[in-house]
Amino acid sequence: MGYIEAICISEKKGEVKIPLDEVEFIENWGIKDDAHGGKWHRQVSLLAGESIDGVKEKMPQLEQGAFAENIITRGIKLKKIRIGEKLRINKNILLQVTQIGKECHSACAIKKQTGDCIMPREGIFARVLQGGNVKNGDRIRIVADN
Repeated sequence: MGYIEAICISEKKGEVKIPLDEVEFIENWGIKDDAHGGKWHRQVSLLAGESIDGVKEKMPQLEQGAFAENIITRGIKLKKIRIGEKLRINKNILLQVTQIGKECHSACAIKKQTGDCIMPREGIFARVLQGGNVKNGDRIRIVADN
């Protein structure tokens, strides 16, 4: 079982997301007030903090939300997750993985500075099956009974 290190949102797509202490996940929508919310398959994005640490070796100034990620996790093996699997946050929130990776924006500052971006390989996208409030430090786990 892992935990949520940070939760980030933005008003517009393509912007760096801003960390918040707590957000509301809305069923079949995404995160309240986040630009990526909507009735589609990429309502919420996740990245492992451990993967971000590797990029920080080249870019120590990198801040939470720089990859436009909604959730940064710790202690959960996101690299092993598959499309269709589910993630449970606390007892009430349920996400279903819909996509792994996405094309990096052509203007991605991270790729320009480091020559690489982890989002195309390690970005996890999900839709919200059950909503509720989430705050930093909340527990997250892969649900075994898919």
